[in-house]
Amino acid sequence: MKILLAYISGESHRDDPYINLVPAGLGYLHATLRKAGFDAILANFSGWNDAAISREIRKFQPEIVAISQWTHNRVASSALARLARRAQQKCLIVMGGAHATFRCNELLIKEPVVDAVILGEGEETLLELAERVAGHSDWLDVKGLAYLSAGSVVITPSRPPLRDLDQLPFPAFYLHEHSLGIDQNLQAEFVISARGCPSACSFCSSPGFWNRKIRFRSPQNVVDEILFLKDTFGLIYFSIRDDTFTADRRRTIEICRLLIERRAHVIWNCQSRVTALDEEILVWMKRAGCECVQLGVESGSSRILQMLDKTITPAQVEHAARLVKHAGINLSVYLISDVPGETEEDISLTIRLMRRIRPDDGYVSPLAYFPGTRLFDNAVAEGRVAPDLFEVSGEPALYAVAHRGTASRRLLKSMGHGKSDARDYAEIKRRIGFCPVTNVMAGEFSRLQGNNSAAEKEFREIVEREPDNPWGWFLLGELYGEQGDRSRSRSCYQKVLALVPNHQPSLKALQDKKKRGQ
Repeated sequence: MKILLAYISGESHRDDPYINLVPAGLGYLHATLRKAGFDAILANFSGWNDAAISREIRKFQPEIVAISQWTHNRVASSALARLARRAQQKCLIVMGGAHATFRCNELLIKEPVVDAVILGEGEETLLELAERVAGHSDWLDVKGLAYLSAGSVVITPSRPPLRDLDQLPFPAFYLHEHSLGIDQNLQAEFVISARGCPSACSFCSSPGFWNRKIRFRSPQNVVDEILFLKDTFGLIYFSIRDDTFTADRRRTIEICRLLIERRAHVIWNCQSRVTALDEEILVWMKRAGCECVQLGVESGSSRILQMLDKTITPAQVEHAARLVKHAGINLSVYLISDVPGETEEDISLTIRLMRRIRPDDGYVSPLAYFPGTRLFDNAVAEGRVAPDLFEVSGEPALYAVAHRGTASRRLLKSMGHGKSDARDYAEIKRRIGFCPVTNVMAGEFSRLQGNNSAAEKEFREIVEREPDNPWGWFLLGELYGEQGDRSRSRSCYQKVLALVPNHQPSLKALQDKKKRGQ
């Protein structure tokens, strides 16, 4: 039986590589179905026109079309469902994702072409649904579904969460042969090692989606995936997308220990919480390749933090920032602007906090409403927004303040002044000892400053101490290439490929050099 797992971003004019990604959850669904023997294809229709999408659906002739719906793409995903119905009239159309889960009643009533909504975690629900459809059996009692019957929405009993996340196949197992419109290497860079978040921020739907519970994959399973991705896709840089990677301290240290023990030689970043870090765990992370930690700071005003239910203080932010920088790890922060009731003093407090902690970079987002959040529920209860806000408005983001001011620009301007200088790296080396990621960061800083000899020294130290580490060879290859030394550059890239045969940047560099030589 054929199953189409589809995503569409809804931003057809966006011109960046991230438009070629699909939500990670869709990758897990795809791998689960493929493992069970179903002919499932993972498709990203972002940027496609209707005619091209229709042709692809008619060509594949799926019996089930499963569409991922989030708040930003709710309009586009509904249009995709209607397009799928016209192209394949007898297929079963289901939707899943956070927005579809929280707005299942409104979705099913407004979009009658959608046959069912998968609520919450979807692997077991979609697999059972597919098995029922393949066996021509009734599926109306499958747990974890919502569907329309006689004009009313029926919600079946909830499905218990998966007990053992290690049993799920890696999302990238089937990317090479069974995906469409996806940048496979970029998609594979993003790793999720846990599900859920113990926090209860009012602006986030994660507490409602995961019931404030967090489940972890085992350290062995996580490291196995990273090494699989390195061997299969040639990846040596990863982004771990857990809400709070360090939520379980012992597990985090064990992941780091295994990365070091198995000589993974990868560099990565992660997200954490200011109250979930300490000096020991950060040193372990640094030695295992962590180059950046992203923290949800949101504001430097205690009053705004309380309004957002962050349960952190500016003092805790400063302490965490000091720990991250002391370990020689880049600091990135998330901030929220344009909070209803925010004053000039609140903005000033945030700017002053940024000047004190000096993040290396950061992101600022105006406060937006999402279904399943206390922020939205409270705004509806207080009469500040309509309960059908998401159905009436076609805007991708629905902000809490209608007329946003200059706060976002001012907050962004306050960031980006924290780049360490060369003396910082020397001191970090004395304190932590040899750590390849320190050399990478120091060498890249020297390159930016035009000090190529200092950069070469940093990268040379990596290959001398760890000749099986591809990072030293790769960065030397880039450096020599910039200096016009083709022979040494080519030799370095070849050494990278001897260690990581599928490393795409090195393969591309050698191909480009060959073309120039011809």
